[in-house]
Amino acid sequence: MDNQMFCFQCEQTAGCEACTGHAGVCGKPVEVAVAQDELTGALIGLAGTCKAAGAASENALQLIVDGLFACVTNVNFDEESLKRQTAHVRAEKAAVAQSAGVAERPDYAMGQIWNADEDIRSLKSLVLFGVRGAAAYAYHARALGKRDGAIDSFFVDALAQLAEPGSVDVLFPLALKVGEVNLSCMALLDEANTSTFGVPAPASVTMDVESGPFIVVTGHDLLDLKLLLEQTEGRGVNVYTHGEMLPAHAYPELNKYEHLKGNFGTAWQNQKREFDGIPGALLYTTNCLMPPKGSYSDRVFTTGTVAYPDCPVIGEDKDFTPVIERAIELGGYAEPQHFTGVNGGSVLTTGFAQGTVLSVADTVIDTVKQGAIKHFFLVAGCDGARSGRSYYTDFVKATPSDTVVLTLACGKYRFNDLDLGAIGGLPRLMDMGQCNDAYSAIQVAVALAEAFECGVNDLPLSMVLSWYEQKAVCILLTLLYLGIKNIKLGPTLPAFISPNVLNLLVENYGIAPITTPEADLAELLGD
Repeated sequence: MDNQMFCFQCEQTAGCEACTGHAGVCGKPVEVAVAQDELTGALIGLAGTCKAAGAASENALQLIVDGLFACVTNVNFDEESLKRQTAHVRAEKAAVAQSAGVAERPDYAMGQIWNADEDIRSLKSLVLFGVRGAAAYAYHARALGKRDGAIDSFFVDALAQLAEPGSVDVLFPLALKVGEVNLSCMALLDEANTSTFGVPAPASVTMDVESGPFIVVTGHDLLDLKLLLEQTEGRGVNVYTHGEMLPAHAYPELNKYEHLKGNFGTAWQNQKREFDGIPGALLYTTNCLMPPKGSYSDRVFTTGTVAYPDCPVIGEDKDFTPVIERAIELGGYAEPQHFTGVNGGSVLTTGFAQGTVLSVADTVIDTVKQGAIKHFFLVAGCDGARSGRSYYTDFVKATPSDTVVLTLACGKYRFNDLDLGAIGGLPRLMDMGQCNDAYSAIQVAVALAEAFECGVNDLPLSMVLSWYEQKAVCILLTLLYLGIKNIKLGPTLPAFISPNVLNLLVENYGIAPITTPEADLAELLGD
């Protein structure tokens, strides 16, 4: 399928099969999809060359992480920047081969995967998309100076294996290995975030916007936010988080800035409506960019791996002066604005990461033993535009008052403005952070299992997950690597999972699609 679009890596893929026309549902034109396939093929060739050479250069490892991240959904829509990345990858491939005196491996033609036997295609896609997600976490950790040679080596190995014929017996364990390595990635990122920005603490965040110049920061990169806060201090420009940046308010080294005012808007797929005519500047730090409308495209800036044609890019020097000057020029709202979430609430809470929850573990355990808490639900994952995602709102609303809802990632915007009350002094709804913070949820589950002297699967804990892109894929693989069973997944199952691979997941892990909130709640609670 060379030189034409074939993309089925995200949940919104056309017809739950694949985007094959002139543009993907995400707005990605065919030229960009082809450029991403070419970049991926070059990365596989680079990985194979590094394997043949017996080592990967530092530049090769950086290019692999950056290139994988650039191909995650809603990161890069700019054909020219992708071509430049591909050229850098090819040049490094040649340099590695020459230095080691080995034959340079050719770029891999992605059509060999897309046209393969459906089970091989399914498993290779699962590995590739999982590695893309894990590379995103590694990218953020690298930005904060944290690296792990074993993680870097695995990216090389996994990509190189995609060029091999493959079999179910080889590729299924490789997919689980992606989950194992992603757990290490998330642990590394958790260490990087907490050592740099402090341990998250519960915070209440307003959705109101004050008058005057302002900047909205979206994506996931906390370091970019920190640098922007430093550069805007004393400039009369307020800063608001958006989407997955909401948990930034829980970190002491970010929350200390008085001009970090609140959170603007909700999840990524609502950008075109919520950003329409916004009188402030917009900074995209990582994935979750939607093709901007003309009413606000002249105030969009990108940085890092994010790119969109004709949008100004803040380079590696991270000088945000153009963003700040644009915000001042736009002037902001003349009067304070009152905004609400999808359910009418105007205050969001966050900061219930592992440090907070485990600090009150005795209270949680006692409350469970006393019977006040009967069940925990992890309702987490990506949000998206496909119909059916109201399921997650209805599910959370229907959870009994003696249950606790843990959440993370942008799917929480379906319900995080609800007031579910409290149990034993603890809120029934606890936001644990970004999708990057799934490690916190895992650590809490493991700690509870240890406290009750049982396995995680024996806990009164159910996972009801929503997925959209490749970071959700690698988190799912991590949960499977850990042996966690009976996950409910929706709103649809991944298009790249073949019937036979799905059967493997069902038989070994009990994965099941969501049905209705009422039926799923009854099943999970044993009613």
